[in-house]
Amino acid sequence: MTASTTETIGEGRRGKGEGGKPSSILLDTTAEDHHIARMAAVALGLTVLENAIPSPLPGVKPGLANIVTLIVLARYGWRAAAWVSLLRVVAGSLLFGNFLAPGFFLSLSGAVLSLLVLAFAQHLPKCWFGPVSHSIYAAFAHIAGQMVVVYLWLIPHAGIAYLIPIFAAAALVFGTANGLIAARFMDNDGKSNMERLP
Repeated sequence: MTASTTETIGEGRRGKGEGGKPSSILLDTTAEDHHIARMAAVALGLTVLENAIPSPLPGVKPGLANIVTLIVLARYGWRAAAWVSLLRVVAGSLLFGNFLAPGFFLSLSGAVLSLLVLAFAQHLPKCWFGPVSHSIYAAFAHIAGQMVVVYLWLIPHAGIAYLIPIFAAAALVFGTANGLIAARFMDNDGKSNMERLP
């Protein structure tokens, strides 16, 4: 994201800078910044919705916001997807009041490892790998990142290994479902774009 000029605050609301001259805040936003902000807001909305759904097991969630990350990855590239994912994690933690709490670091570690995996996955042959496989890889990476933080920081006990099959099954199911939803959105978008062509 970049910063430099678009809106100047009205004269009556500006403070005085050095030498009594009015001071102003200048912010230059690009079309990409607007796309990222909109998609991050959608991802945050899905996170809020997801938190309202009761979970049968702590830590097992559908990861609905990952649908948005996959769509952004396909449309705008990895950098934009990283911004959307990390903004969603930070804004979500502030919204739910757990910024810098263990839950924040669990979410952040999962998001970072997922993004690293997606950085490599996007270079795989597109004829064999797409949104569904990317979603599954990201889901497994997300769980792996969280398990590492849990083991190294919160519960340094080998017993957490018994939870791996449950979390892996959840990652496979939700990763597949989210990938199919993302692929459907991208297919519909591609068809609508084709219909607009003369």
